[in-house]
Amino acid sequence: MELPQSMQDALTLAGESIHIPDAQFPSFVEVAFRGVINSNERNAIENLKEFTSKDPAAVKEAYAGLVAMVIEAAKQDTDIESLSSLLEDCKFPPERIKEVSETYQKNKPALQILLGSVGRTPAHIVDVDWRLDYYVKNNHMEKVNEAVYLITLKTELPSLKELQEVQFSCSQEQLQDLVGKLKDACKCLERISQG
Repeated sequence: MELPQSMQDALTLAGESIHIPDAQFPSFVEVAFRGVINSNERNAIENLKEFTSKDPAAVKEAYAGLVAMVIEAAKQDTDIESLSSLLEDCKFPPERIKEVSETYQKNKPALQILLGSVGRTPAHIVDVDWRLDYYVKNNHMEKVNEAVYLITLKTELPSLKELQEVQFSCSQEQLQDLVGKLKDACKCLERISQG
C-alpha cells in the first residue's frame, strides 16, 4: 500500500510514544476508527482529556495520518501483511502494529460499506434523441441560414427509476467536436483495457 509522503510523516507521529504514550495508544486508535465510521465522532480526539500533550498539533497530525491510512487501506482492500509493512516503514513498534491491525481487521467490513455509500455514481446514457433545425432568419428579420442540432440524452441513475433527460443545442462544428472527443475517449478506454 502506497501513501503520499505527507501522510506517511503524519502516520509516523502516531507510532512515536513521545506524542502518543503507550498507555493511551489503544484508545487513540479506537477513537480514530470511530471517527471514520461515525460522523458524529469525527472530532472526538479534541474532546478527550487523556490526549493532553506538550504538542497538541503533533497529536492532531498523528490522528489525521491514522485516519487517512484507515480510509486508504479500506478503499484499497489492503490485507494485514501490507498494512503491517506500511506501519513498519513508518517506524511503528510491533505492539502498535498489532493494535492497529486488529482494530482494522475488526472494522474493515463497516469501513468498506461506508466507503461504498460515499459519492454519487455518474449518470449512464441509455438513449439519444436528436433533431436538426434550420434557422433561416432570427428575431430581427436578418438572414441567418444556420443549422442547429437539438440533442436529448436520456440517462439513468441506479437510485432513480425514471429516466432523466439532459438537453442541449449545438452547431454542426460543435457536434463534430463532441463526436471526435467521444471517439478519442473510446480509444483511450480500449488501450487501458488491453494494457
